[in-house]
Amino acid sequence: MKRVYPIERYCMACGLCRIGCAVAHSKSGHVLKFRRESPRPKPRTSVPEVDSVSFSLMCRHCDDAPCLEACITGAMHRDERGAIVVDQNKCIGCWMCIMVCPYGVIERELEGRKVASKCDLCAEREVPACVEWCPNRALVYEER
Repeated sequence: MKRVYPIERYCMACGLCRIGCAVAHSKSGHVLKFRRESPRPKPRTSVPEVDSVSFSLMCRHCDDAPCLEACITGAMHRDERGAIVVDQNKCIGCWMCIMVCPYGVIERELEGRKVASKCDLCAEREVPACVEWCPNRALVYEER
């Protein structure tokens, strides 16, 4: 299965991966319009920076995913590509997935229904938006 992998030495913590992600998950899909949307789309990645090392941190779509086991409704599931995604219609907001995620990358959607939100590898795109938007190619989308 293809996944997004960070290359730390190329990351400059610019955050364009976060903007690309938010735009890709917005209603408008337009960089100049998404910030005015309500609710404003949240990026599904973060960019931690410690000393001079930074990288885009998002769901790793684990082979042995604790979030799948912890989800009591089956809202967390693998799609046909093998990516772990959230069916927001089934999610009841128990947050068990958040508690067991070893990377801390599943978040709560606080606008509207209180459901889990995480990277879905941009299912409707050939290449995830975060990878496309990274100016230094610090993110790669490949099978390893």
